Amino acid sequence: MASADAFRIFIRGSQTHGAMPWRGVDPIVVGSQVVMGLQTIVSRSVNIAKEPSVVTVGMFQGGVRNNIIPDEVKLEGTIRAFDEGQRDEIHEHVTRITEMISAAGGAKAKVHIHRGYDVTVNHPGLTEWSIPSLARVAGEANVQVVDKICGAEDFSFYQKIVPGFFFFMGCTPPGRDPRTAAPNHSPRFYLDEGCLKLGVKALSTLALDWLAGNAR
Repeated sequence: MASADAFRIFIRGSQTHGAMPWRGVDPIVVGSQVVMGLQTIVSRSVNIAKEPSVVTVGMFQGGVRNNIIPDEVKLEGTIRAFDEGQRDEIHEHVTRITEMISAAGGAKAKVHIHRGYDVTVNHPGLTEWSIPSLARVAGEANVQVVDKICGAEDFSFYQKIVPGFFFFMGCTPPGRDPRTAAPNHSPRFYLDEGCLKLGVKALSTLALDWLAGNAR
């Protein structure tokens, strides 16, 4: 799973009447250019043949009336990466693109990047060991190794200290296609609590099998 970092950008222009934009600096226009500029990081500046990455602006706030150009806008978003070098590279691009586009438009920008979760990487040997135990509990047809995803987890901090194995437990109600079910950040998300029993059984089995195989 990817690393997850949050960024917050403040772009300050100069307030003026909407009918006379030449008398100020429009941070909404500058902010819009910044959003478009940030989209070129992944498409043009990062080697996605090595690892995928994502830069998403999820919030754009600014203005109080339809006929007033505001002083300031705020943008917030997320950065996802699977490589620490690319992660640092993206941070530099976000800051540089934002500051330079803002300066070109006569505005000033402040960029704050919060370094969040690290990349979650399962230990290969532990993963290989765990699969038979999970298959015995859930059935071989219900256990599979999935491709990397851009979601993120604080479980990565445990894995920096000891070898770790992270797995997903399906919770889609019976009769629903998991491929079309609403994800967990959707207001339409629905949890089939029957999966909790299987989850407890899976974790218990992993613990008992590990103890049985490593008893002294």
